[in-house]
Amino acid sequence: MSEIRIQKYLSAAGICSRRKAESYVQAGRVRINGKPMTVLGTKIDPDKDRIEVDGHLVAAPSLKVYIALNKPKGYVTSCDHPGQDLVIDLVDLPERIYPIGRLDKDSTGLLLLTNDGRLHHRLSHPSFDHEKEYEVTVQHPIADGVLHQLSQGVDLKGVKTRPADVARISGRRFRMVLKEGRNRQIRRMVSKMGHKVVRLKRIRMANVRLGRLPIGAWRHLTAAEKKNLLHTLDR
Repeated sequence: MSEIRIQKYLSAAGICSRRKAESYVQAGRVRINGKPMTVLGTKIDPDKDRIEVDGHLVAAPSLKVYIALNKPKGYVTSCDHPGQDLVIDLVDLPERIYPIGRLDKDSTGLLLLTNDGRLHHRLSHPSFDHEKEYEVTVQHPIADGVLHQLSQGVDLKGVKTRPADVARISGRRFRMVLKEGRNRQIRRMVSKMGHKVVRLKRIRMANVRLGRLPIGAWRHLTAAEKKNLLHTLDR
């Protein structure tokens, strides 16, 4: 692990805020390798240095990882499903990460993975209204009236889906933006309208877009993408 400022280290380890860490340093409550440290902004190496606050060892914070993956068809959005191809096996990282939300086995497109539990909760829970955008292809041409009905909400087992943004791409293709994530929701909604989904691809989650990421490939989120997503934790 590279060097990191002591304030950031203590904050990431869950000891206190960065501002509070400054007061700990100035008060002589922080020791590096047994010696009191009182200089703000001092950098430490978590792999080599022993950090203590009030005589208690501070464990190194785990590195937070934020990944965008283009999920291929046939992969299961799970961390443990014997006999199945798992999306986490596509990401070669030492950190243990897990998917945010789900894409069913037959669907493709953008999937976010992280080891940040708070962000995972924020993006997975429907009460936070994060948008998810999909490209949908149906078996036969779909009428404007049906697209309008999809946008207004469809009754699924006695519960109506929330209004959605729906825009036609071609005779059999359209885009759909949801703010909820019920099980196989789009496929069930389209089926209720008498059509069948033959291809379903997610192209956006919140501010993160799939773009030209190849199928099966992954990338770290950009600084701007992370900043926007992490900002939701302060709301």
